[in-house]
Amino acid sequence: MRKTLAAALVLFGLSAPAHAEVPAVLVSIKPLHSLVAAVMEGIGEPGLIVSGSASPHGYAMKPSDARAAEKAKLVVWVGPPLESWLERGMARRKDGLSMLSLPGLIRLDTREGGAWDAHEHGAHRDHHGQDETDPHVWLDPRNAALLAGAVAERLGSLDPANAARYAANAEALKHRLAELDAELSARLAPVAKRPYVVFHDAHQYFEARYGLSAAGAITVDPERPPGARRMAQLRDRLKAAGATCVFGEPGAPSATAAMLAEAAGARLGQLDPEGLLVPAGRDSYVQQMRGLASALAECLAAR
Repeated sequence: MRKTLAAALVLFGLSAPAHAEVPAVLVSIKPLHSLVAAVMEGIGEPGLIVSGSASPHGYAMKPSDARAAEKAKLVVWVGPPLESWLERGMARRKDGLSMLSLPGLIRLDTREGGAWDAHEHGAHRDHHGQDETDPHVWLDPRNAALLAGAVAERLGSLDPANAARYAANAEALKHRLAELDAELSARLAPVAKRPYVVFHDAHQYFEARYGLSAAGAITVDPERPPGARRMAQLRDRLKAAGATCVFGEPGAPSATAAMLAEAAGARLGQLDPEGLLVPAGRDSYVQQMRGLASALAECLAAR
């Protein structure tokens, strides 16, 4: 009987209802990939372009990346200021989701390199002058929660059969991010007023959210080494402020940060703003943010 019915359906060009295929999703960098993976938990797995210990700065798309992007029904990325290597391809597509395009996103203007004034955070919340926006927006958990909601909404429209599940996953992720935000705030409060220097200005959202006292960055562009003038300026600023720590980054010239720390009489630490040292996956965002807080708290609290 079943075979007869199936044959009849085929004969008349009909078919029995099938499970809708989960849309292919591709994400540019690890922190965003973690958030998207949490929204898709139990439904599908997003792909990742910049994997392992590779940095998005100066990244070159591989043929396999281009093929994955062609197959994807949704590409999630920060935007041109961070992933300039995706800009041309995304300009021709309507299925991209740029974090910098999200309404309500907390924005800060890019700062100059060298020494900064205390709490020099430029608020920027509209859509004008996007090129002036610091693109490291994921380092504020409130922005991460905003992306979670936007991803769930977009996936729900692409995959209505799983819309309720995407929405529930996003709500669970938002709750987890709120708990993480409170945890990091408590962890960092005792060291918030202690000045320090970072390798490049990638941590501004983290600093602004938790009231930290970064005194400057060794370089604006991690691909370009700092000059002698900037190093001398930072050394003098660190000494004058009684700065506790100088933080390098994975993949950055460690000798540069070490030299500045020694000249200023400060300790040397390491921060990982792009999650290069954290395994990709649903939990990597939380691990990365806790890692930043731990590195700061441990170095700044040391006597």
